[in-house]
Amino acid sequence: MKIAVGLSGGVDSAVAALLLKQQGHEVICITMRVIDSSDGQDSDAADIAKSLGLEHRYIDMTSEYKSQIIDYIQEDYLSGRTPNPCVKCNREVKFGIFLQKVKDSGLDFDKFATGHYAGIYKDDSTNRYILRKGKFSDKDQAYFLSLLTQEQLSTIIFPLADMRKPDVRAIARDAGLAVSSKKESQDLCLGEYRHFFTKSSGPGNFVYTKDSHILGKHKGFENYTIGQRKGLGIGWSTPLYVVDIDTTTNTVYLGEDEDLFSKKMIIRDINWIKVDSPALPFSGKIKIRYRDEGDEAQLIEKLDNNRYLVEFETPRRAITPGQLAVCYDGPDVCFAGFIESAVKN
Repeated sequence: MKIAVGLSGGVDSAVAALLLKQQGHEVICITMRVIDSSDGQDSDAADIAKSLGLEHRYIDMTSEYKSQIIDYIQEDYLSGRTPNPCVKCNREVKFGIFLQKVKDSGLDFDKFATGHYAGIYKDDSTNRYILRKGKFSDKDQAYFLSLLTQEQLSTIIFPLADMRKPDVRAIARDAGLAVSSKKESQDLCLGEYRHFFTKSSGPGNFVYTKDSHILGKHKGFENYTIGQRKGLGIGWSTPLYVVDIDTTTNTVYLGEDEDLFSKKMIIRDINWIKVDSPALPFSGKIKIRYRDEGDEAQLIEKLDNNRYLVEFETPRRAITPGQLAVCYDGPDVCFAGFIESAVKN
């Protein structure tokens, strides 16, 4: 096949390209440019392609990244949510607009590959493409890919799905790739992104959630997230945490750790992967953030506008609006949706 490989300048995508070439595929490397090349990613990607003897192209995505990701991050924070730019970028930019721009440039290819540690297989009984966790990786990169559509999943290859990171580095080292020992990069292309913000909610009140008395002033609610403890600047007899944000009154509510727990939540904009809008109740193991181990839960009620009520077996800590909830059946992703709100018990 003719395969386009998204080359980031890191070891994972480099080895993905190398393996596909060794398998006899016609490989071309493409790199998306979203901000600038001052971090050396561009030169690393070009050097990798050259050392592998592969054609390499850059695709400028700066305006699309600004409109789809930077603006989304700012809008979510100013709406009292904590955005998840990596999952948004994968669906809308990396595996969306970026690929369309590559095709519009005249490059024809059969499949698109990246260096993610995740897998895709087709379930012939349902005729659906299923996303699953990488076989050995301790990082659940399927989490960040769980908003990909069936159409997108049908065109993607993940050559590293069944590989271990040390083995990938060894392959790169044996091939003489200079990036074999390169440090891990953050999935978010921007790193620290708050300096791109052009708006602020302005100062408001910190309010104690139990009796509603004012504890002090905050610097703008977009600077806080549910569960946050550090940087509040409030002295108290016990540790205080952000437990709620009210954007209409510009109020950040603080409370103790016990105030962070909820057994129910509402999720929205569900992307169905393994199943297609199943009968309720639907059970699975749901993670409420990337580094969450997950807990057994049920979709118990469908609300309006593709919103669902979820109930966990045990209360979960710091359910955060804007973060992604992902449901698994073993290693397989069943569905994913954005958290709209926790439902207080």
